[in-house]
Amino acid sequence: MVERTDGLETLRDFIRWGASRFNEAGLVFGHGTDNALDEAAVLVLHALHLPFEILPEYLESRLCRDERQRVAALLQRRIDERIPAAYLTHSARFAGLDFYVTPDVLIPRSPLAEPIEHGFEPWLGGLQPERVLDLCTGSACIAIACAYQFPDAQVDAADISEAALRVARINVERHDLEDRVRVVASDVYQGLGPGAYDIIVSNPPYVGAEEMVALAAEYRHEPALGLAAGLDGLDIVRRILRGAAGRLSHDGILVVEVGSSADALMQSFPQVPFLWLEFRRGGDGVFLLTARQLREHQRVFSDISDIGE
Repeated sequence: MVERTDGLETLRDFIRWGASRFNEAGLVFGHGTDNALDEAAVLVLHALHLPFEILPEYLESRLCRDERQRVAALLQRRIDERIPAAYLTHSARFAGLDFYVTPDVLIPRSPLAEPIEHGFEPWLGGLQPERVLDLCTGSACIAIACAYQFPDAQVDAADISEAALRVARINVERHDLEDRVRVVASDVYQGLGPGAYDIIVSNPPYVGAEEMVALAAEYRHEPALGLAAGLDGLDIVRRILRGAAGRLSHDGILVVEVGSSADALMQSFPQVPFLWLEFRRGGDGVFLLTARQLREHQRVFSDISDIGE
């Protein structure tokens, strides 16, 4: 590997070379970057302890021998092991914030960042939420982003995975939000304790059985518990829907990402008026329902034959 990089000298050289090798190896992206060039830049700069927002003139900086070896080794590991860059750097960004990540949690990449940054308007109608629930929180990126957006709100970050909750606690502490973000072990709503929420937001597992089998190697480094959700990808979503009306305040809202399982959801509940959010920065498969709509269709959700709450 080092011999193949002998002719490379600058940051720009290594980023370009890494991107070329990534494309040659047929790597798959989508965990914070969507192309080989950005993925290579993340890894090269991380190996050199430099920020991603580096000034352009620094791209012409020359690397010493030790630096070239360190960069080359990290790029080669990305190729050989198909590990997404975020797991190699233990860092990911969401809603403009930095988060610590490990293979115990999904890598933050949800389009939910956009409605959070806009305070879930116009759907809250100016309501200032007092309590927010992030179900299936993983790294707690959604919970923490909500805490920043709603500085007067108390936020619960809930997950069934103890390994994920350990990562969530690290992020809550790093953002100095221990007084407002509660990390709680909970199987959907079981474990939360009493009380209603003004916002329930979730990026739950929603990958169906066939899609799980076809996942690229990069996605297989993520925890299956955060991806797989039964035959049609809706096992957890159905449970969220069934219990949401009883957990929301009178004017609260439920916002859930279901990704590629959106069609299956609409086929399962054709009478439910799901509002599908649109995103300027890309993404889809996120629905919103009001507490009133959930109450009106409670009977439909209560007929679900999955394990009850």
